[in-house]
Amino acid sequence: MAEGVSIMRNDKSLDLEQIRKLKLEFTRFMMSYKFAMDEVKTKIDILNQEFNYVHEYNPIEYVKTRLKTPESILKKMYRKGYELSLSSIRENIHDIAGIRIICSFVSDIYKISEMLAKQEDIQVIMCKDYIKNPKPNGYRSLHLVVKVPVFMSDRVDNVSVEIQIRTIAMDFWASLEHKIYYKYDRDVPEDLIKQLKEAAESAAELDRKMENIHKQVLEFNNDNDYDNDLQNLLINNEGFHIPDAILRLFMINDSI
Repeated sequence: MAEGVSIMRNDKSLDLEQIRKLKLEFTRFMMSYKFAMDEVKTKIDILNQEFNYVHEYNPIEYVKTRLKTPESILKKMYRKGYELSLSSIRENIHDIAGIRIICSFVSDIYKISEMLAKQEDIQVIMCKDYIKNPKPNGYRSLHLVVKVPVFMSDRVDNVSVEIQIRTIAMDFWASLEHKIYYKYDRDVPEDLIKQLKEAAESAAELDRKMENIHKQVLEFNNDNDYDNDLQNLLINNEGFHIPDAILRLFMINDSI
């Protein structure tokens, strides 16, 4: 064991002190992406809770996050032919931190995208609309790459996060397509590719029909808008009753 250590010490490419420094720097590098992902996730959670407690309808069904593994980053760098350095990774790989927002309807996708883009500390640096312009295989989704400031103890890093926003139907199709390509090691039979494309069109048609039904329900609710529970509210799963005095106070202030 000692001999192995001495060999590593004598080999400049495997200098232990250099490895420790590289590990520390790479740890800080990866943590910056985790923190950026957490920041954006918090912003989405705030919108989610606001829709739950204040608005009649919540466009967010659920949210997923994932941090790319070092092995996956390395494979992508080699595949794309980029220089292998932290600065090159930061410049060229935009999906190390990834967030997927699943919505009920296509219109919800653009609403959520607009709400996020309007936030002052979010900078949208790339937008790819695969809903209006689907990929040849039928894939549909809205992809945003945003940058957010991450405040570390000794620096501020502007870190990129990829946000994918799609409907339930789009997500189901993409999940199935990924599993099929993985099973066939990307060499998928032509017949299955054709069926996947047809399934993507069917999913898009389903989204259109469900959104039309949703609009009709909203119109009905607006025409019959009466709430017997106006003085009760729910925050953090705890129920509250709004006293008449508080309601009158707001009515007085609004009339001034």
